[in-house]
Amino acid sequence: MAEFEATRGMPADSTVVYGVASDVAVMDRWLPQGLHVSGSGPGTVEADGELVPGEGAHEGLFRASEEQLRVEWGGRDHPDYAGWLQVADSAGGTSEVTVHISLLDEPDSGARAEEVRELLDRSLDRLADEVDRRVHDSG
Repeated sequence: MAEFEATRGMPADSTVVYGVASDVAVMDRWLPQGLHVSGSGPGTVEADGELVPGEGAHEGLFRASEEQLRVEWGGRDHPDYAGWLQVADSAGGTSEVTVHISLLDEPDSGARAEEVRELLDRSLDRLADEVDRRVHDSG
């Protein structure tokens, strides 16, 4: 079993960052390349791509809590995968995002673990870029 976690500062306050992070329609802009997510109904998403095990799309559970500034997800047909994203305010109108992923069938060290850590870091960089675009396009 492997647990992965990464934290990154964001160039906007927590409500803006949460708005971007919880918007299923724009997730493909910041999630790892090779992972495509789309809404499939209340509390569910559909995921496919080269990072998703097996063939075709898979249904996942999805919960976004604006009050907690938290997004949670997991695989319905792949229960060995789950994660959460938490947004917290920082000083000066910025915020911080922490992403945590649990992969029950993955090792917590070695080349694959390093690949997962790199995917997390790049995704948080892309999320920061998307947040920055949202801030500058709206004002």
